[in-house]
Amino acid sequence: MIRIRDPLPGDEAVWRVLWSGYNAFYEAVVPEEVTTATWRRILDPASPVFARLAMLDERVIGFAVCVLHPGTWSLAPLCYLEDLFVDPVRRRTGAGEAMIRDLLDLGRSCGWSGVYWHTRADNAAARRLYDRFAAADGFVRYALALP
Repeated sequence: MIRIRDPLPGDEAVWRVLWSGYNAFYEAVVPEEVTTATWRRILDPASPVFARLAMLDERVIGFAVCVLHPGTWSLAPLCYLEDLFVDPVRRRTGAGEAMIRDLLDLGRSCGWSGVYWHTRADNAAARRLYDRFAAADGFVRYALALP
Protein backbone atom coordinates (compact mmCIF):
# COMPACT_ATOMS: atom_id res chain seq x y z
CA MET A 1 0.00 0.00 0.00
CA ILE A 2 1.26 3.46 -0.93
CA ARG A 3 1.61 5.98 1.87
CA ILE A 4 2.28 9.69 1.31
CA ARG A 5 4.17 11.84 3.79
CA ASP A 6 6.22 14.98 4.23
CA PRO A 7 9.98 14.66 3.66
CA LEU A 8 12.38 14.46 6.59
CA PRO A 9 16.03 15.60 6.66
CA GLY A 10 17.15 11.96 6.52
CA ASP A 11 15.38 11.50 3.16
CA GLU A 12 17.85 13.66 1.29
CA ALA A 13 20.00 10.83 -0.13
CA VAL A 14 17.09 8.85 -1.56
CA TRP A 15 15.42 12.04 -2.83
CA ARG A 16 18.65 12.95 -4.63
CA VAL A 17 18.74 9.54 -6.36
CA LEU A 18 15.14 10.01 -7.52
CA TRP A 19 15.81 13.66 -8.45
CA SER A 20 18.73 12.53 -10.60
CA GLY A 21 16.47 10.01 -12.36
CA TYR A 22 13.83 12.68 -12.93
CA ASN A 23 16.36 15.08 -14.45
CA ALA A 24 17.83 12.31 -16.62
CA PHE A 25 14.34 11.50 -17.93
CA TYR A 26 13.89 15.13 -18.99
CA GLU A 27 17.50 15.33 -20.24
CA ALA A 28 18.03 18.26 -17.87
CA VAL A 29 21.18 19.27 -16.06
CA VAL A 30 20.43 20.95 -12.75
CA PRO A 31 23.51 22.42 -11.10
CA GLU A 32 24.45 20.98 -7.70
CA GLU A 33 23.90 24.30 -5.95
CA VAL A 34 20.32 24.40 -7.30
CA THR A 35 19.65 20.83 -6.15
CA THR A 36 21.02 21.69 -2.70
CA ALA A 37 18.91 24.85 -2.53
CA THR A 38 15.82 22.95 -3.67
CA TRP A 39 16.23 20.42 -0.88
CA ARG A 40 16.71 23.22 1.67
CA ARG A 41 13.57 24.94 0.40
CA ILE A 42 11.60 21.70 0.63
CA LEU A 43 12.50 21.38 4.32
CA ASP A 44 11.97 25.07 5.16
CA PRO A 45 8.42 25.57 6.50
CA ALA A 46 8.60 29.26 5.48
CA SER A 47 9.33 28.40 1.84
CA PRO A 48 6.56 28.19 -0.77
CA VAL A 49 8.34 25.12 -2.15
CA PHE A 50 7.29 21.86 -0.53
CA ALA A 51 7.34 18.16 -1.31
CA ARG A 52 5.43 14.98 -0.62
CA LEU A 53 7.03 11.55 -0.72
CA ALA A 54 5.46 8.28 -1.82
CA MET A 55 6.35 5.30 0.37
CA LEU A 56 6.04 1.59 -0.40
CA ASP A 57 7.14 -0.95 2.20
CA GLU A 58 8.67 1.93 4.21
CA ARG A 59 10.88 2.93 1.26
CA VAL A 60 10.68 6.25 -0.58
CA ILE A 61 9.76 5.46 -4.19
CA GLY A 62 8.61 8.82 -5.53
CA PHE A 63 8.22 12.52 -4.94
CA ALA A 64 6.07 15.49 -5.81
CA VAL A 65 7.72 18.90 -5.55
CA CYS A 66 5.29 21.82 -5.54
CA VAL A 67 5.21 25.59 -5.29
CA LEU A 68 2.35 27.30 -3.48
CA HIS A 69 1.75 30.80 -4.82
CA PRO A 70 -0.82 33.59 -5.04
CA GLY A 71 -2.82 33.94 -8.21
CA THR A 72 -4.60 36.76 -9.98
CA TRP A 73 -7.94 35.01 -10.47
CA SER A 74 -8.55 33.96 -6.87
CA LEU A 75 -7.85 35.12 -3.33
CA ALA A 76 -6.84 31.58 -2.34
CA PRO A 77 -3.37 30.28 -3.29
CA LEU A 78 -2.64 27.92 -6.17
CA CYS A 79 -0.43 24.85 -6.04
CA TYR A 80 1.88 24.28 -8.98
CA LEU A 81 2.94 20.64 -9.10
CA GLU A 82 6.33 21.30 -10.67
CA ASP A 83 7.97 17.88 -10.44
CA LEU A 84 6.44 14.41 -10.10
CA PHE A 85 8.54 11.27 -10.32
CA VAL A 86 8.29 7.62 -9.36
CA ASP A 87 11.21 5.18 -9.42
CA PRO A 88 10.85 3.38 -12.79
CA VAL A 89 10.96 -0.06 -11.14
CA ARG A 90 8.13 0.99 -8.78
CA ARG A 91 5.79 2.38 -11.42
CA ARG A 92 2.31 0.91 -11.78
CA THR A 93 2.03 0.71 -7.99
CA GLY A 94 -0.37 3.64 -7.82
CA ALA A 95 2.25 5.99 -6.37
CA GLY A 96 1.76 8.76 -8.94
CA GLU A 97 -2.00 8.69 -8.52
CA ALA A 98 -1.66 8.60 -4.74
CA MET A 99 0.57 11.69 -4.74
CA ILE A 100 -1.86 13.65 -6.90
CA ARG A 101 -4.83 12.58 -4.77
CA ASP A 102 -2.85 13.57 -1.66
CA LEU A 103 -2.22 17.05 -3.10
CA LEU A 104 -5.89 17.46 -3.97
CA ASP A 105 -6.90 16.44 -0.45
CA LEU A 106 -4.28 18.75 1.05
CA GLY A 107 -5.48 21.59 -1.16
CA ARG A 108 -9.09 21.11 -0.14
CA SER A 109 -8.18 21.05 3.55
CA CYS A 110 -5.93 24.13 3.23
CA GLY A 111 -8.32 26.13 1.07
CA TRP A 112 -6.24 26.33 -2.12
CA SER A 113 -8.06 27.48 -5.24
CA GLY A 114 -6.51 24.77 -7.42
CA VAL A 115 -3.65 22.48 -8.36
CA TYR A 116 -2.09 22.52 -11.82
CA TRP A 117 0.81 20.92 -13.67
CA HIS A 118 2.16 20.26 -17.14
CA THR A 119 4.18 17.59 -18.88
CA ARG A 120 5.73 17.05 -22.27
CA ALA A 121 3.21 16.30 -25.00
CA ASP A 122 5.00 13.04 -25.81
CA ASN A 123 4.99 11.74 -22.20
CA ALA A 124 2.21 9.24 -22.90
CA ALA A 125 2.52 7.34 -19.61
CA ALA A 126 2.18 10.48 -17.50
CA ARG A 127 -0.67 11.78 -19.66
CA ARG A 128 -2.65 8.56 -19.16
CA LEU A 129 -2.45 9.19 -15.42
CA TYR A 130 -3.17 12.91 -15.65
CA ASP A 131 -6.14 12.41 -17.96
CA ARG A 132 -7.85 10.53 -15.13
CA PHE A 133 -7.92 13.76 -13.13
CA ALA A 134 -8.61 16.44 -15.75
CA ALA A 135 -8.59 17.07 -19.47
CA ALA A 136 -5.60 18.97 -20.85
CA ASP A 137 -6.67 22.61 -21.03
CA GLY A 138 -5.24 23.42 -24.46
CA PHE A 139 -2.77 26.02 -23.26
CA VAL A 140 0.64 26.13 -24.91
CA ARG A 141 3.61 26.77 -22.65
CA TYR A 142 6.38 29.19 -23.60
CA ALA A 143 9.67 29.17 -21.73
CA LEU A 144 12.55 31.56 -22.05
CA ALA A 145 15.68 31.19 -19.95
CA LEU A 146 17.29 34.42 -18.86
CA PRO A 147 21.07 34.72 -18.75
